[in-house]
Amino acid sequence: MKAVTVKKIKDELSYKNSKELIELCLRLSKFKKENKELLTYLLFESSSEELYIESVKEQIDDLFNQINTKSYFYIRKSVRKILTLTKKFIRYSQKKETEVVLLLYFCKKLKSFKPSIKNSVRLQNVYTRQVESIQKILKTLHEDLQYDYQLELKDLLED
Repeated sequence: MKAVTVKKIKDELSYKNSKELIELCLRLSKFKKENKELLTYLLFESSSEELYIESVKEQIDDLFNQINTKSYFYIRKSVRKILTLTKKFIRYSQKKETEVVLLLYFCKKLKSFKPSIKNSVRLQNVYTRQVESIQKILKTLHEDLQYDYQLELKDLLED
C-alpha cells in the first residue's frame, strides 16, 4: 500500500463527521507511541506552553542525572539520546520560542555537565552545532525576543 498525499488526506477528512474523526484519531493513537504523545500535547499541553516547557526541562534534568559517566562513549550516547528526545518535543510544539528555550537549556546542561565536555571533541561538536542552530532560529524571531535570547546565548558562550 502506498501512502497518499497530505492534501488528499485533508480532502478526505473534510467529508468525515466528528464521530468518525474521533474514531480515526483513537485508532491512529494505538499504532505508535509518538502519535499518542503528539495527541497528548495537542489536547492537554498546547494550551499552556510554559508548563509544557517546564515538564520537558524536568525530563532533560532526569536524563542528564542518569548518564553513565564511566566513559565518554556512554556520555556521548546518552547526550545524543537526550538531544533526540528534546528535538522530538520541539517538533510537537512547532513554536520557535519553545525550540530556542529548550535548546538553550540543553546546551546549559551539557556545558555544566561533569566530566567536562572539553575532553571530548565529539561532545564539543554536538554543543557547537546546537549553538549554531539556536543562532539560526534566533534570526527568525521578533526583535525583542531575539534580544532576550541573544543575552542568554551570550551568557552561555562566555562561561
